[in-house]
Amino acid sequence: MGAGVSSLFFGTGGAATAAAAAPGATGMGDLPELCAAEVLLRLDAPEICALARLNHAFRGAAGADFVWEAKLPENYRHLIGYVEGGGEEGRRRRRRAGKKEIYARLSRPVTFDDGTKEFWLEKSKGRVCMALSSKALVITGIDDRRYWTHMPTTESRFQSVAYLQQIWWFEVVGELDFCFPVGTYSLYFRIHLGKFSKQFGRRVCSSEHIHGWDKKPVRFQLSTSDGQHALSQCYLDEPGSWVLYHAGDFVASKPGEKLKLKFSMAQIDCTHTKGGLCVDSVLVYPKGFRPEKVVTGRVSEMRS
Repeated sequence: MGAGVSSLFFGTGGAATAAAAAPGATGMGDLPELCAAEVLLRLDAPEICALARLNHAFRGAAGADFVWEAKLPENYRHLIGYVEGGGEEGRRRRRRAGKKEIYARLSRPVTFDDGTKEFWLEKSKGRVCMALSSKALVITGIDDRRYWTHMPTTESRFQSVAYLQQIWWFEVVGELDFCFPVGTYSLYFRIHLGKFSKQFGRRVCSSEHIHGWDKKPVRFQLSTSDGQHALSQCYLDEPGSWVLYHAGDFVASKPGEKLKLKFSMAQIDCTHTKGGLCVDSVLVYPKGFRPEKVVTGRVSEMRS
């Protein structure tokens, strides 16, 4: 649809240019606002914003509540409740907000649980995405500085990652209880092999502590409170860059109901140590949405 809109409204030359130049000619600016709104209902949010710059008809239609409500997830009233500003005043302010304003606010990260978790709408389709920081996860040995350290970095949306020097028992576990809009989602662990830093303005990565990940695969597990399960495993062999390791998919099928997720990644063969790994976060994306490199392991078992 977007390509068709571009050629229809933003094309150059031809009859469109001649019509616009003719005195008294009817042009796109004469389109009734309701008709313009019907066009916008068929577009994604970035296309709506682009078309709003075309003329006053589309500009007016682009502010209509019913246009933006169609782009919001069905549980947007629940989601906006997470936005800062609680109490009665906060509720009144949210009730007064237009749907375009609500969409814009939810497209920016909304933090909760003391800043260790956040969600946002991906701007194109308005689908919910979520991130949990390493500090929201239960990591075996995290409080022992012989094994783990918290490393500040601008490469994490939470400004900090957990770095593993070496350990025998590697296990990272997390839980999430959230009201997802109906849809299918994928859960990932965002992992980096090697310790990275900046030297003289350039990013460098040290592989000094990387070991043990080639001996046994890491096992990923995901389960939900309504009986969905996924289990897969893969070797970690992508040093020097951030990678999303796919733990599994789940379906949110009941609108308005919270779904509890339990997930983990582990390599607990105590015949050898392993190390040189950064754990940044756990990410939940709508299935098919992949903003970074993704590695999918061999599926051992999946059922619901």
